[in-house]
Amino acid sequence: MQLQLMMSSGFGVFRVGISFVIMCSFYMPTVDSLLELSPQKYFSTLQPGKASLAYFCQADSPRTSVFLEELNEAVRPLQDYGISVAKVNCVKEEISRYCGKEKELMKAYLFKGNILLREFPTDTLFDVNAIVAHVLFALLFNEVKYITNLEDLQNIENALKGKANIIFSYVRATGIPEHRAVMEAAFVYGTTYQFVLTTEISLLESLGSEDVEYAHLYFFHCKLVLDLTQQCRRTLMEQPLTTLNIHLFIKTMKAPLLTEVAEDPQQVSTVHLQLGLPLVFIVSQQATYEADRRTAEWVAWRLLGKAGVLLLLRDSLEVNIPQHANVVFKRAEKGVPVEFLVLHDVDSIISHVEHNTHIEEIQEDEDDDMEGPDIDVQDDEVAETVFRDRKRKLPLELTVELTEETFNATVTASDSIVLFYAGWQPVSMAFLQSYVDVAVKLKGTSTMLLTRINCADWSDVCTKQNVTEFPVVKMYKKGENPVSYAGMLGTKDLLKFIQLNRISYPVNITSIQEAEEYLSGELYKDLISYSSVSVLGLFSPTMTTAKEDFSEAGNYLKGYVITGIYSEEDVLLLSNKYAASLPALLLARHTEGKIESIPLANTRAEDIVQIVTDALLEMFPEITVENLPSYFRLQKPLLILFSDGSINPQYKKAILTLVKQKYLDSLTPCWLNLKNTPVGRRILRAYFDPLPPLPVLVLVNLHSGGQVFAFPSDQAIIEENLVLWLKKLEAGLENHITILPAQEWKPPLPAYDFLSMMDAATSQHSTRKIPKCMKETDVQENDKEQHEDKSAVRKEPIETLRIKHWNRSNWFKEAEKSFRHDKEL
Repeated sequence: MQLQLMMSSGFGVFRVGISFVIMCSFYMPTVDSLLELSPQKYFSTLQPGKASLAYFCQADSPRTSVFLEELNEAVRPLQDYGISVAKVNCVKEEISRYCGKEKELMKAYLFKGNILLREFPTDTLFDVNAIVAHVLFALLFNEVKYITNLEDLQNIENALKGKANIIFSYVRATGIPEHRAVMEAAFVYGTTYQFVLTTEISLLESLGSEDVEYAHLYFFHCKLVLDLTQQCRRTLMEQPLTTLNIHLFIKTMKAPLLTEVAEDPQQVSTVHLQLGLPLVFIVSQQATYEADRRTAEWVAWRLLGKAGVLLLLRDSLEVNIPQHANVVFKRAEKGVPVEFLVLHDVDSIISHVEHNTHIEEIQEDEDDDMEGPDIDVQDDEVAETVFRDRKRKLPLELTVELTEETFNATVTASDSIVLFYAGWQPVSMAFLQSYVDVAVKLKGTSTMLLTRINCADWSDVCTKQNVTEFPVVKMYKKGENPVSYAGMLGTKDLLKFIQLNRISYPVNITSIQEAEEYLSGELYKDLISYSSVSVLGLFSPTMTTAKEDFSEAGNYLKGYVITGIYSEEDVLLLSNKYAASLPALLLARHTEGKIESIPLANTRAEDIVQIVTDALLEMFPEITVENLPSYFRLQKPLLILFSDGSINPQYKKAILTLVKQKYLDSLTPCWLNLKNTPVGRRILRAYFDPLPPLPVLVLVNLHSGGQVFAFPSDQAIIEENLVLWLKKLEAGLENHITILPAQEWKPPLPAYDFLSMMDAATSQHSTRKIPKCMKETDVQENDKEQHEDKSAVRKEPIETLRIKHWNRSNWFKEAEKSFRHDKEL
């Protein structure tokens, strides 16, 4: 999307009116908050200095119901900026170019009076935040400069030194809530500060920011800089980018950097306390005044936006300050007594403030649309990827685009991977990049055909394949049922899934020598990098039921682990060698060079899947956002070692020793690297107040009671101390440090059956609705009848889909459902 604004530089946003015109060719029910006018009446009302938002509509198509709902939600916030809203009904008697060709009707038009200022594709106005953000962005072309590189930022900074301060913002993509928040702040403060905006991660990284996952806002203190060779000081806003948080942050930037006081600290009040921030008093006396003031100023810069800093003159006080105290700390909470501290350096002061300041996240309730869970929050998490790479040309020619006419012929003629996606959905478009990356890696090396189909264009095909969530990847092999990919939406995991499916599972091993090569990794050494564990089932020729259960489990596990089966007459030679009682499972761990046996007597397919899944887990893993569900599903208390970086090898050795000695069988031992997983700090704050020094070992009983126990910080993490501590816990002799509230971990929104919603919305067009769980063979029987309805050939999305995040704890159930639904074509 081009961000260059095509408008006159003399446009004053605060003093003029705007006309924002949305075109469509569809009929929608009357919305009470929208004025309804004819084209002639609407254009006759446009006047200089007046603002208007119009939506041109024709009858007989329901494809924009969601868009109209979002536009309706935008009425109130737009009116706050002087923009009224009207709905214009197109009629044959009145001719207007805005009621013309359908292709032109998929754009939005921004007017000043009768002058067209800007065109927007309507897919950029995907919700109320996008509508408000883009309109204000277009109008605030002087107040908000969009830049893409460091040179542009340096030029703006140099031009404003000694003149004005800068508010620099990075947002992941335009149109998301953070973009709207910045635009609303610019509307208020744009005449006081120069706002600068970027969506380029590389520019944010050039400023030294390491955490580029979230939106950022910096305050550049350029007005105080008189030397052009000197860099403007920068202060980062650490709260989430919301309109209210930005307002509060700017208020702290306007407050005095340092204030001198000579009164009782308990009675002092500043703007910082009103904003919920603490006060730090640097105690000074006449003999050391100059040095104390320099220290206070340095502390003030370090704590800017986090606390107010004051210089407290001890010699002028009538109230006694303890002689040893050099710092006084006053919390923002009312009625809390001040603390008199002895801190010997600036870092100690900063650390004390950061560890003893709790700022509640403020929930904005200015607009109804900001209340409750954001239906598009998941899309926003990946929208930055789509926008950032908008100029990147994907080699789509490496994947075959399917249509309703070519789908069946393609997937039945060759082994195929099919990506079902929606072109309007950011998650789908972000994953499309990963999908193409897989195609690049497999170019010339794989017989598997990579294909894709846009369900926004061919919804009937997706219905027949039981696709109701996007994006979805399915594998089609000749003579086999389709298999749904259930891994992470990324290049690495999808590539593993495809590579491991080059062979059919379970592999039929026919000789002892072949079995040994299989267990050593030699037989499929090109696949070992994708599966560090190989599974071999051992059965006598007569164990028919057991072999069927194992084969069923191997079918479920294909794409995730290599499985094989040996059932020859000489199977006892293998079972005796590895001390396995038939039927049995041999797990070959290639990285460790170990082979272990597990008995399978009377073991069902789902139990075999569980055994193998558990075997893939590490004994002492590093917990990440991606693998937490796999360990959480074990329903055991978590023994977590929090570390700010790599863990001490001695700690790891001690815990692994206890694992091998079976002391930790009832627990899930793991560790968490706060540098790799920053959310760990928020977890620690839920356990401790203030935060303890790292590393710290805790036991969290999430599944029963929610108690959290901390290993004594004055003891070394060695085997003897750990065993003693665990015995005290078992005997109930240790006190918990906190109890976590009992609450379910639920997604913010329920799942959305997208295709059913489309059917409901278009029911007036006599489209035959297909039941959600109908088998593919049944669906195909209805193909001809449904296809005859020409009015429903192309359906448009009417609701945001739930993004598919598979929880491997329910892997077997999901695979079973998918297996039942995906019948052979």
